[in-house]
Amino acid sequence: MSADFDLDTFLPYLLNQAAEAASRSFAQVYRTKYAMTRTQWRVLANLGKFGAMTARDICRISHLEKTKVSRAVANLEERGWLSREPLPEDRRAEILRLTPEGHGIFDRLGAMAVDHDRHLRETLGPERAAEVAKILREIVALGKASGRDEEPG
Repeated sequence: MSADFDLDTFLPYLLNQAAEAASRSFAQVYRTKYAMTRTQWRVLANLGKFGAMTARDICRISHLEKTKVSRAVANLEERGWLSREPLPEDRRAEILRLTPEGHGIFDRLGAMAVDHDRHLRETLGPERAAEVAKILREIVALGKASGRDEEPG
């Protein structure tokens, strides 16, 4: 092992830890109110934001595993929060969309997410929050520019 390597200063590790810390308290909201997993929330949120799409689209946008998305979709459908219909051009794929009840849940959770985000930004202070957001967007752009679809390190 390299003597120069320190996990506590490794930027990908720090970013992951920060994402987990920032997400943990909001996870309590959707778990408590709707008994939802993180993957179910992310599927619901993507359908709420982007509209109808395939599970493959959700995997690509959210960097989620196919099996986790499949389980989340099945659960959300079972609960009446999303519907699926086969794509006419590819019967193996399905188009997913929120039901009216699913939209209602997305709207309520979305409002709570805005409050959660506002609290986090107020805690950091407006200037620091803006700087963090700017840096994170730059890191995302660097990742897209590299064209790598590999597992993160």
